[in-house]
Amino acid sequence: MAISLYEATVERYLQTLGAVAGVLDKGAAHCAEAGTDPQELVSTRLYPDMLPLAFQVWSVEHHSKGAIDGAKSGVFGPPSSLPELSYADLQKIVADTRAKVGALTPDEVNGLEGRDMVFQIGERKMPFAAEGFLLSFSLPNFFFHAATTYDILRSKGVKLGKRDFMGQLRLKA
Repeated sequence: MAISLYEATVERYLQTLGAVAGVLDKGAAHCAEAGTDPQELVSTRLYPDMLPLAFQVWSVEHHSKGAIDGAKSGVFGPPSSLPELSYADLQKIVADTRAKVGALTPDEVNGLEGRDMVFQIGERKMPFAAEGFLLSFSLPNFFFHAATTYDILRSKGVKLGKRDFMGQLRLKA
């Protein structure tokens, strides 16, 4: 069974973005029940040398919609500097990203196959074909940051399970 680039990327992004939205909602509900400020979670890190929750959510956007934009333009780099964000901002970033990714068409994503693009960090440039970039660089980064978002909230006592991370499954009708 062959699958398209759209199916391999956009459908994965949407499933996991839905899961991240649900995880963040559970984080907000946990804070409401515990009487704590969800803003305290925004700067939470799993380990001192790891980046905080805000960066993880920012990167989920960057490695989904941002990655498709990079494949279209031919250049992709690390995310821009992180602005000050509230917990509600993180939820809005995910909602906006879901809407933008959901608006992508199969033709526009599948049309990226074979296009040259470069990941550039400083002076270092890594050449890719768009599909190689999306499948070997973007998706692993996307899943890493989504999992770290889950892990940070779980470490703070938010009641989450594997099903929360998996999101809406594509069951046979």
